[in-house]
Amino acid sequence: MGKKAVSEEQLAAYDRLLDSHPKIERKGKNLLYTSVNGHMFTVFSTEAKLGIRLPKAEREAFLTEFDTTILESYGHNMPEYVTVPDDLLEDTRTLAPYLAMSYDYVTSLKPKPTKKPKKKKK
Repeated sequence: MGKKAVSEEQLAAYDRLLDSHPKIERKGKNLLYTSVNGHMFTVFSTEAKLGIRLPKAEREAFLTEFDTTILESYGHNMPEYVTVPDDLLEDTRTLAPYLAMSYDYVTSLKPKPTKKPKKKKK
């Protein structure tokens, strides 16, 4: 199973969504994602589906309200990520509060240490 490319429409909708939050910027070239303090919180799966990382209660409510599933990428479930239905991705106004919740959630987590390459001794 190969990786499906994110369409121009999906990319434009994703950028509109990210523009709704001043502290978030898109990262990645082949794998589009957002992260803060070493924690990823949005990502496009190998099937070109957007996933948003949410805390448990909000995740369960999202799954029910939008009749969707846990995100799967590279053949594995990503348990904290919900799959954003394509039509919802186009609806920035409805999705923006979930992006803010996701950002708030990951900023409440302990930052991951950065992995800087070790400098060679001369």
